[in-house]
Order: sequence, then C-alpha cells, then structure tokens
Amino acid sequence: MNSKALQQSIRALSANPVRTVLTTLGIVIGIATVIMVLSAGAGFQSLINDQIKSLGSDTLFIKTKVPPTTKNRAAGSSLTPGIAVGITTFKQRDLDDIKKLNNVVNDYGLVTGMAVASYRDNQKNSIYYGSSAEKFSIDQHTLKEGRFYTPAEDSGAAQVVILGSNIASKLFLQDDPLGKLMRIGNLNFQVIGIYNPQSGGIGGSGPDDILYMPLQTAQKKMLGIDYMTVGVVQLKDTNLADATSAQISLTLMRNHNITDPAKDDFMIMTQAQTLDTFNTIFSGITILLICIASISLVVGGVGIMNIMYVVVTERTAEIGLKKALGATNSDVLKEFLIESVLVTVLGGIIGILLGALLSWFVSLAAGYAGLTWTFVVPIYAIVIAVAVSAAIGISFGVLPARSAAKLDPIEALRYE
Repeated sequence: MNSKALQQSIRALSANPVRTVLTTLGIVIGIATVIMVLSAGAGFQSLINDQIKSLGSDTLFIKTKVPPTTKNRAAGSSLTPGIAVGITTFKQRDLDDIKKLNNVVNDYGLVTGMAVASYRDNQKNSIYYGSSAEKFSIDQHTLKEGRFYTPAEDSGAAQVVILGSNIASKLFLQDDPLGKLMRIGNLNFQVIGIYNPQSGGIGGSGPDDILYMPLQTAQKKMLGIDYMTVGVVQLKDTNLADATSAQISLTLMRNHNITDPAKDDFMIMTQAQTLDTFNTIFSGITILLICIASISLVVGGVGIMNIMYVVVTERTAEIGLKKALGATNSDVLKEFLIESVLVTVLGGIIGILLGALLSWFVSLAAGYAGLTWTFVVPIYAIVIAVAVSAAIGISFGVLPARSAAKLDPIEALRYE
C-alpha cells in the first residue's frame, strides 16, 4: 500500500469525523452482530455439550419410536398428560438382557410425565422423571443435600422424590425441603434429596426444574404403565460403542419379535452420535443467524458506497487539481479505495470490541440465570469479521473510486 496515499486517506477521513463515524456505524452494527452470534453460539454449544457429557461420557441411549398412526392420536389420548402414545414393548427385561452383554457395565430405564407439584400454597405444573436407582451410578450429577433413593425403594414403588434446585426454591421458598411432604398429582411424596444446579435447558424447563422419582413409582402410581420410553446404557469400552450398539439392536429385535430391521421400534444413539446430531443442527442454525446478521453488513456497505459518491462529488475540483499536477487514474483510485477500506476496517475493529462486550453481558446474564455459560470469542469469528469488513470496503468502495479516477481533469477543475 502506498504510504502517501494512506496518509492522504487518513487526513481526508479525519477532516470530517462526524461523516466518518456515521459511515462506519452500519459496519460496526453488522460486525458486532456477527461476533455476538458466533460468540453466544460457541457458549451455548459448550453448555449443551457439557450437559450431554454429564450424563456419562461412556453411555449410549435407547429411545422408543412413535408409530406414525399414533402421532395424531397422542394429543387427544386419555393417558396421563405429558405422555405420548408410542411403543409399549420396551420393558425391564430388555434392559436385563442388555446388561448381560460383555461391554455393558450397567443400564437404567426412564419414563417421564407432567403433574402439578405443590407444597402448602405454592404449586407449579412440573415435569417428573421416573428412573431406576441404577441411574445414580451412571450419571455425574451430585446432590446438594439429602440422598438418592435405593433399589429397594424403587422396587417397592416408594413415594420419595429428589428435587431439582430451581423447583426446590420455587415451591419451598425459605423452608428446608428435606424430609418434608409435598404433593405431586394426587399423591404425597417425601423429599429425600435436592440436586446441585445442573445448568441446562432454557425457559424454566431444564433439569433444575424437574422432579426425580423411582421408576416403579412413576410407572405404577403416576402413569399406570409397565414400559419405558428411554434407556441409558453404560459401556466398559467406548471404542466398542458401535459394536455394542449393534448387539443391543439384535437383542431388542429378538425380544420384540422383529425380523425386519426397517420395522424396528427403537433408536440407539451413542454419545458421539448425539453430539454430532446436535452440532449438525446447531451449525445450520448458526449459518442462518449469520446470514440474517449479514443483511446489516450489506446495508452498511451500501451506506459506505453512497457516502463515498458524495465525497467524490464534493472533492471533484481537488481531484481535477491532482490530475492536472500529474496524478494518474491509478493514484486517485487507490486514494479513494484506501479510504473505503479504512472505514470498514475501523468499523470492523470497533464492531469486534462491541460484539465481544455484548457477548460478555450475555454470559453474565446466563450466569445469573443459573447456566454455566462460557464466555468465548472464537478466533474464527474475528477472522471472519475482519475479512468481511475488508471485503465490503473493497466491494462497495470500488465503484465510487473508479468514478473519481475517470474524472476529466479539465472538467473537474471547472466544477463548482
């Protein structure tokens, strides 16, 4: 870059600071939006990945499918609210057979439903999970106080419950929930434990807002069913996850009398597959958000082009004088193009700083909401921001610069 042209461009920009600020504003907003989207996205992705891994990095998941003929029927079902009509063949004997496989350490089943949870005058429509006691040897969540329920309490359908941290504070306020009786649906439950914050979910539907009870209690007393909707399997060697998944599939097909794999009634996902699925979905959402944010960048670029055309008109006589004194078309082109690039690069730098600041505020707000949100500004976000701002400066600055370079010196000197 010609140092003389650079100095002239800087002087031209500093001569009218208000115009320079207004010209860069569109780029600043666009770049800040892109940075904030990518930064917040990286934090959210880390949050979800941590939540999936907290279920156990050595686990895979079995989920029953919902037959197409029952999807429309589920909403009007007479079953307990919160439970869709689906496959009813996944039962405890399946998990017992799966546990016999060489690479399986342990497993547990899970059902879920929704009921009104209340304590004294406080009540909340809540989601509850029913799972066998084996869950506590697999997942990595810890209790703030109290204890987990035992296999004996599970097999005996004991009316005991462990509370997520949020629902404990919402229902019991300043009271200590431990040992207290609360109502879930039409039954009384004794609170035996409170989880530490698990920091997941959005809008009050995360694990901190869930009730956890024995599987048999949820099945027999809350839902009136004898099947499960989800199974979690702990593996000895995660390198054999795919092979173990195939063995589990064969076991379930045999137990469910299925001969055609295309007609199976379950899905098996390894930890890696679960993460890959989420990351694929999230990547698509991120691209969509960047495209939306890029609209403001295009608007900013058009603003730069319009302002530069105005600058060319205002400096027509100056351009004519320079060309009369020997400046070439290339010299004039460089000067105006450098001005455009400087404006966009300046806007890009300010936008990066502003976007990082806004992302930091997002992470603070997430922290106050109980989410373990990691503040991070990815390097690729900065590279994209700088590259895009420079590209916009060149793309939208070249037309006004060419217009200035093509001015006839005699006509330019006579311009008023």
